[in-house]
Amino acid sequence: MGGGQQQLQQLSQELQAIDQEIESLEGEIDDLTTEKQEIDEAIEAIETLETGSTVQVPLGGDAYLRAEVQDIDEIIVSLGGNYAAEQSQGDAVESLKRKQDLLDENIATIRGEIEELEEESDEIEQQAMEAQQQMQQQQMQQMQQMQGEDGDDE
Repeated sequence: MGGGQQQLQQLSQELQAIDQEIESLEGEIDDLTTEKQEIDEAIEAIETLETGSTVQVPLGGDAYLRAEVQDIDEIIVSLGGNYAAEQSQGDAVESLKRKQDLLDENIATIRGEIEELEEESDEIEQQAMEAQQQMQQQQMQQMQQMQGEDGDDE
């Protein structure tokens, strides 16, 4: 009886670990989705702003400064790895769209990992159900044997 209980406990721990991993991956997807939305906002701003437009520039700490766009064709875009480059309006939009494509690929990869973990979780749940059924059958057999032995005494 102890071995079955131990197996159920081990399966339960595996399920908890999988659930935590899925939760972590879903958090990563949320972060990537937020990043995509910020890029969408940047693209929209780049496409709609004109030289001479007034914008609010974030300074950090929820402080902003009003500024006038001097030249919409001088946009500094992060290239990654702490590098940035000045780009034209069209090139900046293209760079940002490429970033979005990479984010989409990362999200798809993570969703695939989640699906694999969910399949593994389903398999473990099935094993747990089978182990529990086996334990119940063993308990029933033991009870029947005990009742049979009690009947022999009379």
